[in-house]
Amino acid sequence: MSNVYPSWWTEAPADDAGDAIIAAMARGGIEYLFFTSGSEIGFYQEAISKAHALGRPAPKLITVNHEHAGLNAALGYAAVSGKPAATAVHVDTGTLHNGGGIHTAMQACLPVLLTAGFPPTSYPGSSPAGRNSGAHLWLQQSFDQHAIVRQYMKWDHRLQLSDNPALMVSRAIQVASSAPSGPVYMSIPPEVSMQKVAGAKFPDLAQLGVGREPAPDAAGAKEIAERLLRAQNPVVIVSGSGRIPETVPALVELAELLGLSVVHAPQRGYLCFPMDHPLLVGTMDLSKADAILSLQNEIPWLPGPGEPGANSWIATVGLDSATSKIPTLEFQSNLRLTGGSLNTIRAIAEAARGMISAADKSRIAERTQRIGKETSAKREAFFKAAQAKSASNPIDPSWLGYQIGQLVDDSAIIIDDTLPHNRLQEYLHCNRPGSYFFNPGSSGGWAAGAALGAKLAAPKRDVVAVSGDGFYMFSNAAPALWTAAHHGAPYLMIVYQNRSYITGTARIQKMYPEGYAQKSDFPGGYFDPPMDFAKEAEGAGAYGENVRDPADLAAALRRGLEQVRKGKPAVISVWLPRLLHKD
Repeated sequence: MSNVYPSWWTEAPADDAGDAIIAAMARGGIEYLFFTSGSEIGFYQEAISKAHALGRPAPKLITVNHEHAGLNAALGYAAVSGKPAATAVHVDTGTLHNGGGIHTAMQACLPVLLTAGFPPTSYPGSSPAGRNSGAHLWLQQSFDQHAIVRQYMKWDHRLQLSDNPALMVSRAIQVASSAPSGPVYMSIPPEVSMQKVAGAKFPDLAQLGVGREPAPDAAGAKEIAERLLRAQNPVVIVSGSGRIPETVPALVELAELLGLSVVHAPQRGYLCFPMDHPLLVGTMDLSKADAILSLQNEIPWLPGPGEPGANSWIATVGLDSATSKIPTLEFQSNLRLTGGSLNTIRAIAEAARGMISAADKSRIAERTQRIGKETSAKREAFFKAAQAKSASNPIDPSWLGYQIGQLVDDSAIIIDDTLPHNRLQEYLHCNRPGSYFFNPGSSGGWAAGAALGAKLAAPKRDVVAVSGDGFYMFSNAAPALWTAAHHGAPYLMIVYQNRSYITGTARIQKMYPEGYAQKSDFPGGYFDPPMDFAKEAEGAGAYGENVRDPADLAAALRRGLEQVRKGKPAVISVWLPRLLHKD
């Protein structure tokens, strides 16, 4: 066999394909496998246990009692660490249990390897991996298990007996990690995982190579620099660039160089710019901008009165500047430039430095000073408005947001699964790259699992997750809390408990003003009385507390954080007024 493979391939000890799969994962940089039990993926338990017993490299198996929480944990880990992660689930049913996390994985652009078992097809008695017990082994078969996830994946493959299993794992991690990074899916039949091998020989991830983000066209970067420099009101819109932490100081340098207003896209994702920086405007009327750089945004603005005007010059930059994964997209752009965020920021800055005159410097300094005064006044107004609500009962969402901002320092990691109307970001002080993450997709219920993964990636940092109660119930919170307690990865979860779905109240009112649903007090829009999240947390091995008194809010949040620092996950559920309802 040694003559079949190239001499430069990696060699690893392996008795069966399961051992080879684990060896390739370890060589591919996967440190954690988020695992939800299934009979045909039991090879992971055996191979990882064997590797650890024999001192071989292997991922750590993290037991997660629901697949949705497990996938979101893998995403949270990859987001914070920048490393690939893997999941393991049970055939088609476990894949289906990943739920909306599959959508989140696609939108997050993170390197995650989703693996699933595949039902045995060997005739009963013909193999230890055959259909030897239980009617479910027949029922698990589907015509195309991969169709469940294919439109959300970069790549998918069912492992075959003819495959080199370690090679295919390396290939999967390579595709997931190469720009633009994203999720991949591999199913593994038991006949394959139990196949005997005499050692493993394969190219590991480093030998295959990971595709880097491309540099932009030089002429395009120069044109953007010229437009931003000559503009009276230049703006950069951000959302996804902060996935690479180095882009944050680079964008600060560019914004200060040209006096750019920095604005958040409607769908936020990562910390792309320090929250306390005077050039962070956050939101603004884009019709007043004469030059706009949309940097790594899929939805740069919402159509309406505040969208860019007919005279606004717009450049769209991204790894896929046409956003081809979204079928219908109507946002205009004068220049679409393919390039990685960091390379593009640096190219624009380099081009701009050679163009700036003394008069430009004076004009930029005046604009920078004006923007700084405006943002400072705006932020102070938000804080004062929140403080004015300090005695409101039920607790006002702005007072809760303000207290969260006062609770954590820049060393913490914030996992934000709130909706925009809560305006949590306005009260935070996250300035450190990689200190803030927002739900990257539109599937609620991301925060509980993501916080678990974030804590595993950064065990010495406080991890604080914030969610509305509707999304919190979607998240399979109890399995995530149990896993956090079991594996020593505690995080603080803060829940906005307004017992309301905004989709079933405010948005219904907007669609059907004075309609029958509103007159009937929005049936399906409320879940009151609610679940007791504190008791649920206690049942999962975490600390739980419900808060109704605004005077006790700050102390309750501190109590929760103290529990986390002692090694125990904590849930602080805060009672807020229902939407469109007098409590």
